[in-house]
Amino acid sequence: MGGGGGGGGGGKSEKARRSSARVRLWVARASTVLLWTCLVQLAAYRELWAPSVLSRWPGCLNQPHVVQRPSERVADAGQTQAARALVVLPPKRIYRNNGYLMVSCNGGLNQMRAAICDMVTIARYLNVTLIVPELDKASFWADPRYYFPFFLSIPILFSVPFLKRTVFFGLFFRSDFQDIFDVDYFIASLRDEVRILKQLPPRLKRRVEMGSLRSLPPVSWSDIGYYRRQILPLVKKYKVVHLNRTDARLANNGLPVEMQRLRCRVNYNALRFTPEIEDLGRRLVRALRRNGPFVVLHLRYEMDMLAFSGCTHGCSSMEAQELTKMRYAYPWWKEKVIDSDAKRKDGLCPLTPEETALVLQALGIDRGYQIYIAAGEIYGGQRRMAALTSAYPNVVRKETLLPWEVGLFQNHSSQMAALDYMVSLESDVFIPTYDGNMAKVVEGHRRYLGFRKTVLLDRRRIVELVDEYRNGTLRWTDFSSAVMASHTSRMGEPSRRQTVPDRPKEEDYFYANPHECLHQPEDVSAL
Repeated sequence: MGGGGGGGGGGKSEKARRSSARVRLWVARASTVLLWTCLVQLAAYRELWAPSVLSRWPGCLNQPHVVQRPSERVADAGQTQAARALVVLPPKRIYRNNGYLMVSCNGGLNQMRAAICDMVTIARYLNVTLIVPELDKASFWADPRYYFPFFLSIPILFSVPFLKRTVFFGLFFRSDFQDIFDVDYFIASLRDEVRILKQLPPRLKRRVEMGSLRSLPPVSWSDIGYYRRQILPLVKKYKVVHLNRTDARLANNGLPVEMQRLRCRVNYNALRFTPEIEDLGRRLVRALRRNGPFVVLHLRYEMDMLAFSGCTHGCSSMEAQELTKMRYAYPWWKEKVIDSDAKRKDGLCPLTPEETALVLQALGIDRGYQIYIAAGEIYGGQRRMAALTSAYPNVVRKETLLPWEVGLFQNHSSQMAALDYMVSLESDVFIPTYDGNMAKVVEGHRRYLGFRKTVLLDRRRIVELVDEYRNGTLRWTDFSSAVMASHTSRMGEPSRRQTVPDRPKEEDYFYANPHECLHQPEDVSAL
């Protein structure tokens, strides 16, 4: 019995050793994967961090009258040479400072871009000092920092079905203002209008850190009178005021022309992307130009947009259920019960890839043109893209044009959006399939650059025509003619903004058509 007991003890000891060995092996493998992930991330961002760190070093960009920026890099016999361009700065505007304005922008890149223009303009006309805006870190579209550590992402990945495609085994990094825009140029180029600082003076900064801060969301679509009556007294009283929401907080219309033109100046001159983003954006455009004309298709058929809008046309029942679960999972998406069919017929849904393919063909877009997809991952993947890639075999993305270089920006959604923005401005034709912030801001910027062709799709009419074509009511020739006829005056040509008194959400967006800043033909200006 003693021998049997010893044998049993030996068996247990052997099992314990094996179990311990398995645990050590699992830990070793997990540690290896984690270390490898960290090394890949560090290697990817080394080139992005280095210029940013150097630019913040004291004295690097402190010249009083010029700012030096890298211009476009030119390849010469295999060598890359960086030329330096001197930008002459305007003289500083001297004014009595009424206090300090801090702002936290919310939303995606282009919503924040418009908000920054508004906040600079408000600060200028309140005679306050603006602190460089803080970018969104909380909403669904923000760039999260340390979104999910490796060891936390595993249980979430397997417990939440709709996150399986979005959780990444590694680190995500938040984009701050200086990671997207050239902050030194932004500050210096506007110094003849408003004083902008990177942070509060030390005494006020300590007060804010101790919780002494007046924070509030301004009323949407307000004119400058509201800010002078309601916000300026608070600034004078508390010395620092924080505006914690900035989306659509300044009116589209009814503002002095000089205010509207300052909004344009910020948008089209002061808000330059970082040299790293601009350099890669230009390289993407050159890669496209080498292969002929290209159309940028802002195909808003991503999972988040479909879940948010409740548009499920063309999706399977399982996909529709997945999108509905995602919508209910985010409490700040307030609309939960949505009639997808009714919304689509009203033209309030993004076009599907299949509908888009028909529209491009009906508009006469040459089959040989490159179709650049300015969007995230298309919901349904290649299955949903099949009709588009069949009609247009030269469908490309930034990730396929320059995979390694674009990979350095992969975990920064706002920086990736900045690349799409640059390519969209330079395209032969820009076609958005939904009226999102990027579609509107790019439309306005292309108008500013000389009314470059932008096809503004009439989705309500398109859906009606597509359904008639598919059920056999319309022949192809009639369908194509009807699509062409309904878009002859929707190509981004000169026009005046439509105003809707007391209903600002329904009127034309300032940044989609800033006509006060554009060279209008005489017949349009007279309207």
